Amino acid sequence: MSMQTIIKPYIIEHAGLLIQNTRPEHAAQLEELQRIVFPTLADDELILSKHYLKHLEIFPEGQFVVTDNGKVVGMTSTMRSSFDMGDLQHSFKETFAGGWMTNHHPGGEWLYGLDIGVHPDYRGKGLARLLYRARHTIARQLGLKGQITVGMMSGYGAVAHLMSGERYYEELIAGLRTDPTITPQMKIGFKPIALIPDYLNDPVCCNYGVFIELDIDVEV
Repeated sequence: MSMQTIIKPYIIEHAGLLIQNTRPEHAAQLEELQRIVFPTLADDELILSKHYLKHLEIFPEGQFVVTDNGKVVGMTSTMRSSFDMGDLQHSFKETFAGGWMTNHHPGGEWLYGLDIGVHPDYRGKGLARLLYRARHTIARQLGLKGQITVGMMSGYGAVAHLMSGERYYEELIAGLRTDPTITPQMKIGFKPIALIPDYLNDPVCCNYGVFIELDIDVEV
């Protein structure tokens, strides 16, 4: 008989804030935070309160929030995935099944990060790294290969009239350009693997995403 992995509840205190597993009472605040963090993302690609509640039914141990006296100021949603690393072209909408996370694969070898965000008033405090660390902790406890996700190439929209997305990406991975989203992810340890056009619908990145990978043996 196979033994089910027992995952302990996650809770870490940092500078008066709590990094912990998401709970049902956080769902409404999470929807509000999505709209603050991703103000130009297409409405049909926002994760809503009803979606967050479904995530907690499907994969509760993989959902995390940062709270300040009960106020949600940071979040991340994840699922397990048996991603085909030979075919990296995909879209956010199809990956998270329109918000419902029904593509979660209980036996998946990778932790796929669907989103991560920190309220603007709380940025610069290292909270994103702590959320990635929480994700890495659960990935290790589950014996996964690591984390994969697609970061928004969020600096590209401002210079899209000057260059192609492909050139921007090439300069980014060559260290000739910094990006508000991808560069911090690379500093955490993520490796850029591929550029993905039309990953999502957001003018801030002209719909471009970068597939990135964080191996399980990297310290976050």
